[in-house]
Amino acid sequence: MSLNRRAWRLAAPLAVLALLAGACGSSGSNNSGGAAAAPQTAGQADINPQDVSSLQQGGNFRWAINEIPPNFNYNELDGTLSDNADIINSLYPRPFFFDAAGKPTVFADYFTDVKLTSTDPQVVTYTINPKAKWSDGSAVSWEDFDAQFKALNGTNPAFQVSSSTGYSDIAKVEMGTNAQQAVVTFTNKFSDWQSLFSPLYPKAVNATPDAFNTSLTTSPGVTAGPFKYDSTDQTAKTVTLKPDAAWWGDKPVLGSITYVALDQAAQVQALVNNEIDYTNIGSSVNDNKTARDAQGVSVRQALAPDYRHLTFNGAAGSILSDKDLRVAVMKGINRDGIAQALLNGIAQNPKTLGNHIYVEGLDGYQDNSSVVSYDPDAASKALDALGWVKNGDTRTKDGKTLEIRDVIPTGVATSAQEAQIVQQNLQVIGVKLTIDTVPSAGFFKDFVNVGNFDITHFAWLGTPFPVSSSGSIYGKYADVQQNYGRIGDTSINDLFTQANQELDPAKKIDLANQIDKAIWDEGFSLLLYQRPQNHAVRSTVANFGSPGFGDVDYTKIGFTKS
Repeated sequence: MSLNRRAWRLAAPLAVLALLAGACGSSGSNNSGGAAAAPQTAGQADINPQDVSSLQQGGNFRWAINEIPPNFNYNELDGTLSDNADIINSLYPRPFFFDAAGKPTVFADYFTDVKLTSTDPQVVTYTINPKAKWSDGSAVSWEDFDAQFKALNGTNPAFQVSSSTGYSDIAKVEMGTNAQQAVVTFTNKFSDWQSLFSPLYPKAVNATPDAFNTSLTTSPGVTAGPFKYDSTDQTAKTVTLKPDAAWWGDKPVLGSITYVALDQAAQVQALVNNEIDYTNIGSSVNDNKTARDAQGVSVRQALAPDYRHLTFNGAAGSILSDKDLRVAVMKGINRDGIAQALLNGIAQNPKTLGNHIYVEGLDGYQDNSSVVSYDPDAASKALDALGWVKNGDTRTKDGKTLEIRDVIPTGVATSAQEAQIVQQNLQVIGVKLTIDTVPSAGFFKDFVNVGNFDITHFAWLGTPFPVSSSGSIYGKYADVQQNYGRIGDTSINDLFTQANQELDPAKKIDLANQIDKAIWDEGFSLLLYQRPQNHAVRSTVANFGSPGFGDVDYTKIGFTKS
């Protein structure tokens, strides 16, 4: 995906990265029963590529999501989730379009040219396609860039941003040769400059903190894409988009897209019952088998830059505020056992992920996780040394029981299974884990975002910019951004600053791995496994499925002719 910060998902649905109509891959119609292992080759997509001339014109594509987004502003803290990205990627401009290998090209529908025009100081010039118009008829202009920079640069905490990375390095945005050219000058070098202004919102959304925080809570508002917002049905829990007649690019094949909010546990059966056309089944063995056994359903697979993890809450006053305690607890959790239990039969050679910045398949990946290698004896000794004395089945210190609250969402089998394994592991070392299952609809907004947990687990979605998109998660700043566990220090912040300014790829990789080692040492989060991208789709759907590392071309999604 070309969005510039990581989104999160509850469980099976993942990847905000999307797909290319011309990307390589089979039709994915593997309905042989059981669960096939996902391929492990980066740069491939499995989307049933078809020429649009061979497809039916029109039709409603029913796309399962977990919840109607609480905010359609992806840059606002509550809006940075995959369900929202699935919707807005067809509605707003982006400077670049990414192929299945994560390689960018200028998104020509929106820009005729985007390039680095100076390195000292760093200057990027965006030349807007003169055909690009917002749905209210106004032209996309440099003022939209300027307003978004000012909202996201971190200088005004009233803007509830999910990340200021990159924008905080910009000095100014100016008009170029005309109003359809934005010239962005940086104070500090920012190597992942291609990630910025993606998505780009109209200037009114970014004009004031109130507009930024609340103006898109009920609908996407003014847009500029092949689709436009049509309606929301809160009773049926649907959001419907329809083609925008004013769209200047290739016309969409579909007549509408309806996003249907369903509990994850109900999605695959809804697909089997022909109530939806697509669900992301991820690493659920049961869902994979159900989808493969169903008539008229295909499971399409690709390697994705996304992963499951346990986030630890290290905020002051929390039971896990002690770094050494967090690391000790991590050593008591069998990550290999979790990966085997969750991925056996779903992925080839299930194994744990060892790097917070890079996933396997990306240059720079190396396993830095030895500090938390599974070792119950070492974990027990570390807890003893910290004064947590084992009394019977649990440990106490100063009259307080070592009890950890694991918050998970309802209806997500993956989270429940992980939690049960962690509970069993920690019982061995005298740590009591209480599993607190909360409503999935408010899981992030009411619990994760506000730090209402001791540990919690969900999936981080990768982007083509693994370093800069990680800064809002693992950096510690005055505002939370995406650091929900409130863990970190200035040395990690400084390393992110250096890495984001480093234009030499090899030096940037070295800095990124220094960051990762520091994150492990902090006991920030316990990575579990890289998630296979398993998408269950109605077999008649073309140009859609498992996208790998690429972007969706929403105009080419359609149904084959019967």
